[in-house]
Amino acid sequence: MLKHKNFLIVLSSPSGAGKTSISKQLIKNDKKIALSISCTTRTIRKGEKNKKDYFFLNDHEFNEMIDQNKLLEYANVFGNFYGTPKSEVLAMTNKNKDVLFDIDWQGFQQLKQNEFDVVGIFILPPSKKELARRLDNRGRDTKEEVVNRMKLAQSEISHFLEYDYIVVNENLEESVKKILSIIESERHKRDRIINLTKFIDKFRF
Repeated sequence: MLKHKNFLIVLSSPSGAGKTSISKQLIKNDKKIALSISCTTRTIRKGEKNKKDYFFLNDHEFNEMIDQNKLLEYANVFGNFYGTPKSEVLAMTNKNKDVLFDIDWQGFQQLKQNEFDVVGIFILPPSKKELARRLDNRGRDTKEEVVNRMKLAQSEISHFLEYDYIVVNENLEESVKKILSIIESERHKRDRIINLTKFIDKFRF
């Protein structure tokens, strides 16, 4: 059986386009994928658990991680910091897992500057109108926050051409199938196959 070098999978999108729902389905359907857990300074929400949904930190703790170079990437979103602990990612790749990231374009750019192999997938909503409807329907943001997220969406979407793949999320199930197919194809790229020459030697006559 061919084995591949593990890589990082980045899903980015404006808020409300569906990347979190897609991420959960990818983890459920592909046991070779592990989800990267970010740390954040934002307040924990009802139903969330520390060290499962996020590593919840205060500003001082987060700044210490930055100073000690313990974060692969970090960004300020609506006044709260989000970042990826380097140790967590290394632990997962050491277990032969491909690591899935639910982060924005800023984090994607920073990850590409590290030593890891990164594949970027940008998820677009079907339309601006549909994005606004989804933000309203999820009911966890105030009207002011929805307006701010829609303003930010325009800036975020302007970066989609920097990604390797683009998926328009009209239907959750279909989008998950497309992304699983992308990931499986990436695993079979020649440059990611481990000991390919030795494997080919088995077929020499």
